[in-house]
Order: sequence, then structure tokens, then C-alpha cells
Amino acid sequence: MVAALKNILPILALLVAMALWGSSFVAMKYSFRELHPIVVLFGRMAVATLCFLPFLGSYRRMPLTRAHVPIVVLMCLCEPCLYFVFEAAALMYTSASQASMISTMLPLLVALSAGLFLGERVTPRLMAGFALAAAGALWLGYAASGTEEAPKPLLGNMLELLAMVCAAGYTISMKYLTRDLSSFHLTGLQAFSGLLFFAPMLALPQVRQMPPPTVQSLLVVLYLGVVVSFGAYALYNYGVSRIPVSRASAFINLIPVFSILLGFVLLDERLNLQQWFACAAVLAGVLLTQRERQKIPARELTA
Repeated sequence: MVAALKNILPILALLVAMALWGSSFVAMKYSFRELHPIVVLFGRMAVATLCFLPFLGSYRRMPLTRAHVPIVVLMCLCEPCLYFVFEAAALMYTSASQASMISTMLPLLVALSAGLFLGERVTPRLMAGFALAAAGALWLGYAASGTEEAPKPLLGNMLELLAMVCAAGYTISMKYLTRDLSSFHLTGLQAFSGLLFFAPMLALPQVRQMPPPTVQSLLVVLYLGVVVSFGAYALYNYGVSRIPVSRASAFINLIPVFSILLGFVLLDERLNLQQWFACAAVLAGVLLTQRERQKIPARELTA
């Protein structure tokens, strides 16, 4: 019973994390209507950092060595710093639904990164799946008509793809670090690094000229900080630390399911027929690689 529970908990943690991340696309898109993206990102990181303050004493017992530092810096630079820069820019130009579809390419990017940096096998089928998913991502942007909420969808989708490249770098780095370090502590370091990264940007003139935030927009930032940046990242990092990285990253495919539903209900977003076909191409590219990756002898890192 205990062994079964240990196997189920990482899966449940990943499922909840995906639902929360799916909601984050919609929440960020909504918050950008009233707040500058930098304010949202700084607020999100500040709230998440406050959530970790009660656990500050435990960081003194963290077995961090000099050898870990470059990988920790790389992890934090990839995500949240550069990842959120690209994602915030993407959501200024594309819809939450389209951006969430691009996120399904993360498992393929992780698999390619594992082949390059961890010595895992990169097969022709994996390359074909990546090419199909990338073509679907381009099609998704080309098939979209510019709207007030998504004025340049192709540009936005390409920026979201760059965010996924950063997310792949983060996933590989974090998986390596959880051999020795707690996923919970790493999540706290991410939040604090994001706070330091975005704080100086608050002095930019275009940020300071924004009107004061409303109570509703502050509640959205609070949700992003506590529930998503603290809760979802802690759950995801826990899941990745307990199961192989390629299995964990495959759960990313569930994000658009939650995001498209919430975008439809809360933001009145719609996808046209061509875009639904493009979504199918992206998912087909991802699914094309899943069965083979399960058959390949595991050379994945395990915590």
C-alpha cells in the first residue's frame, strides 16, 4: 500500500501542476489588461518568495557545493528569468490558448536536450515528431487572424517557443541538481532569483507610467505567486525528482486542455478550423515520439 502510494503521489502532483499551469496562461493574459507585464512578473516572484520565508532556516542545511553553483545559475536563468521574459512577450501578441498549445513541444525539446547533454538516444522518429510539431506550431500562428487580444499570433507563438527552449534547459538542469539537492529548496531559489531579476525593471519609464492596480488584478497576481509559482512549481519539481524526466515532461501535453477550456470560458477565446487542425499536428508530433521513448532502455537520470 505504501509502495503504491509512493508511485501515485508523483503522478498526482504532476497532474495538479499541469492544471495550475494551464490556468496561469489565462491568468497572465487577464492581468496584462490592467498591469504592465513586468509588474505582474515581479509581483508573482515577490509573492512566491514570501511563501518560502518560513522555510529560510532549512536552507542553511542545504548541501550546496561549489560544483552545484553554475548549474543552479543556469537553471534560474532559464526559468523563471528568461522563460518569463519570452512568455510575457508572447502573451502580448498571441492568445492564451495558442501559447498553451506551443507548450506541448516541451517534451520533445527535453528529449532532444537529453540527447545532446545527457547522452540519451535521439532517434529518427523523435526528429520526425519534432518536425511535425514545429510545423503545427507555425501553422497555428499563420492560420490565426489578428485580434485585439492577439494582434500578432505568429510572433507570439514563436516567442512562446523560445520560452519552451528555456523551459527545457531548466528541466534538464533541475533534474541533474535533484540528485543532491531538495526540489523544494530549488523552487525557492527560483522564486528569489526571479525577484532579483525583475526588480530593477520596475524603474523603466513605461512601467512607472502605468495606472495603479485594481483589487482584482492584485488578486490575480496573488494567485500566480502563491498557487502557480509556489504551488505548481513545488509539485512539478517533486514529480520530476521522483520519476524519469522524459515521463514527467510528457505531462506538459495536458496544459492546453486546461488552458483552452479556461480561455474559452473566461476570455472568450476561439480557435478556427485550421487552428484545430494545427493543434492536432502539434499533438500528433508529440505522440509520435511517446511510444518509442518508452521502449528505449532507460538511461535517464533518477533522483
